[in-house]
Amino acid sequence: MRRRLLLGAAGALLAAPALAQRAPQGCRGPVYLTIDTGWSREAEAIAAILRRHAVTATLFIADEPTFRGDRTLSDAWAPFWRARVAEGHAFASHTWRHWYFSGDPAPGRTTFRSRRNEGQEVLDQQGLCAELARPIEALRRFAPEARVLPLWRAPGGITTPNAVRMAAACGLRHQGWTRNGFLGDELDSAAHPNAALLRRNLAAIQPGEVLVMHWGVRSRREPFAGILEELITGLMARGLCFEALPAEGKA
Repeated sequence: MRRRLLLGAAGALLAAPALAQRAPQGCRGPVYLTIDTGWSREAEAIAAILRRHAVTATLFIADEPTFRGDRTLSDAWAPFWRARVAEGHAFASHTWRHWYFSGDPAPGRTTFRSRRNEGQEVLDQQGLCAELARPIEALRRFAPEARVLPLWRAPGGITTPNAVRMAAACGLRHQGWTRNGFLGDELDSAAHPNAALLRRNLAAIQPGEVLVMHWGVRSRREPFAGILEELITGLMARGLCFEALPAEGKA
């Protein structure tokens, strides 16, 4: 009974109305831009670029430290998230604490570990559902009308078999990214400067790709936001269009 109540609550929390997605006339095929929370230093600049080009993305949210000394899902960020909801972006869970899955110690258990020396925890079914639901609960406090998809993404895209199975029991499907969809904003900019990333991405990205980036990465000295507009317009010039992920996700 307890499990049924938990799963029902998670389903109600994370469910969203299905919206028809139609490719614009002349579109060769869609690409799916996804944005994880991250350091958020370039968040406003990135949001302005997306708005300027009417790009709809899927935003995977977690409560991470930001460049301002607060956290991405603190009340101070409520206006930012409300604006993204109003622009029509879709949302999904990126876990609350943004720890990493590192093993399955027993059936129905998965280890969740901090990379900032904040500790670790072995999550059971209820614990994992709560971890995945919490960022969406925070978003709903800011913007009850937010469009939330029944998807989730593990930090770093690193999963374990139990984490995937247990999240599915919470009503959530794991969503990674495609090989060509890794845009490179987490890479060292000395070895991977923006100009090289732009050339690579424009040449490699094909219709149907799931792209991943962040609202700013602390360690990158040359912010990826500096080439985002050129990347978007370049992909559009090739006939690609941007859509939010469908509710069932993309392989």
